[in-house]
Amino acid sequence: MKEYVAPIKDMLFNLRHVAGLEETLKYAAYADYDQETIDQVVEEAGKFANDILSPINVPGDQSGIVLNGGEVATAPGFSAAHQQFIESGWQSMDVSAEHGGMGLPASVGAAAMESWQSACMSYSLNPMLTNGAIYALEEHAPDEMRRTYLPRMATGEWTGTMNLTEPNAGSDLSVVTTRAIPNGDHYLISGTKIYITWGDHDMAENVIHLVLARLPDAPQGVRGISLFLVPKFLLDDAGKVAARNDVTVAGVEHKLGIHASPTCVMSFGENDGAIGYLVGEENKGLACMFSMMNHARTYVGIQGLAISERAYQLARNFALDRKQGSAPGVEGVATIIKHPDVRRMLLVMKSQTEAMRALAYYAAGVPDTAKHAESDALKAQAKRRNALLTPIVKTWMTEIAQEITSLGVQIHGGMGFVEETGAAQHMRDARILTIYEGTTGIQGLDFVGRKILMDEGLAMRELLEEMDSVATALEAYPEFSAMQSALSSGVDDLRSATNWLLENAAKHPAVAGAASVNLLMLAGVVVGGWRLAVAALALQDGVADDDADFAAAKKVTVQFYAEQIMPRAKAYAGAAMAPSATVMALSEEMF
Repeated sequence: MKEYVAPIKDMLFNLRHVAGLEETLKYAAYADYDQETIDQVVEEAGKFANDILSPINVPGDQSGIVLNGGEVATAPGFSAAHQQFIESGWQSMDVSAEHGGMGLPASVGAAAMESWQSACMSYSLNPMLTNGAIYALEEHAPDEMRRTYLPRMATGEWTGTMNLTEPNAGSDLSVVTTRAIPNGDHYLISGTKIYITWGDHDMAENVIHLVLARLPDAPQGVRGISLFLVPKFLLDDAGKVAARNDVTVAGVEHKLGIHASPTCVMSFGENDGAIGYLVGEENKGLACMFSMMNHARTYVGIQGLAISERAYQLARNFALDRKQGSAPGVEGVATIIKHPDVRRMLLVMKSQTEAMRALAYYAAGVPDTAKHAESDALKAQAKRRNALLTPIVKTWMTEIAQEITSLGVQIHGGMGFVEETGAAQHMRDARILTIYEGTTGIQGLDFVGRKILMDEGLAMRELLEEMDSVATALEAYPEFSAMQSALSSGVDDLRSATNWLLENAAKHPAVAGAASVNLLMLAGVVVGGWRLAVAALALQDGVADDDADFAAAKKVTVQFYAEQIMPRAKAYAGAAMAPSATVMALSEEMF
């Protein structure tokens, strides 16, 4: 089995010419960085993925993790890989310099995270969630807490988790029952959390849990939730790891995929109560946690991209080597990449993976504009754009990962259905992506409710106008007439479906829910095409003239996406605008 190799050329092309990194580097916050430095960072992150993380992926999947006496032992090679991760300083990439980080643009961190997630998703969930915890603490923690915890988290010596779900509280966090009792300068936390990714392990000195809990006099519902920092090990007066906190692992889940990533049942306060510290204000913990969750949602979308790239590479390499049957123009037995339908499947994988990359890097960089743009108007628009894109990135990219990893199995034929080839692992690992950090249905409701209806379509109108301008720019280049036509049509479909939602959502309570996922997938197809169209315009500007093969391949990819992926937009639009009455027509007994 050939190992993963980070697609550095396409990564750098997208950062430079599609994600808007050149403009981002003009912000004063990034004055110390130039494109050459960025290139070196991305290349080195790719090497770490290729050389250190990729080799532990399959063995980790095969061996999994072990729970011994309330302590999680990680798969062979994971602890050593994490020590190299720490020594290389990778955790600190887009952490602010104030808290011990490199302070790189977020889009660069997204590129590095893509390569690590492709190489070994089970491992890379750990730094991904730690990064999200850092982000939440930077935004909401008091100064002393930031000074105490962030420097060691920025190195990766301490890792972070997110503790929301309980046995009785899945997606509905209004019924969280974990308790927090004031006790001097801290709180005593008691309760059980489930599905806690990397809730415990032997790779780091400390694990920093961010935990949602209720104060004794808290209001009912989500307005009564507070956020607490609960370390696995308490610290002494010098800030060093000391006594064990009252936090234990009650069990680990046995999962379909990501076997080497411990998914824990965490028990807080079985004895005297786990010591925790308030993050942000009392009863406003959900807003604090959503800083971490929305960050994680973008990066789960990047996981969809990452596992798709790995599945594509494996399928491509297999198709180049596997001989089977005859093909047009080939004497004797042909390699299966000569067969038109195998090429079709590979291009479905390749074109959508490249569209995801173009979207992901762009979306990851939008918060930098929201933070550093010169005018308040630009900052406000970037905040709206970030909010609108987050459910698109999370949902479309993870749903497409199901298709792409499944095609990877299909290209392998019967050999894909057995574990030895590795194709099955990618499909198993990808399956969680549409579920955690908010299921596809939840993302759809968020998209139509909070991101379209709440602002009466303002953010969507801004996006549609920008996509219109790109479609207009393509008119000057007959070579991309297929994408020009497809993008124009797709934007029209998205505009029509959005207007339909705005006009009809109040007419029946089921309209928004029935339309939501199809509308969200419609947006994903069109926005992915838009970013590929931006890539096409960059090619016309000559940015890849020094690499004719890369440019030629990108042009075919854009053409294929226009011809065979963009037509999905019209189908999604039709489904989104179909009567909600049909969705609700059957009685429960009729199901």
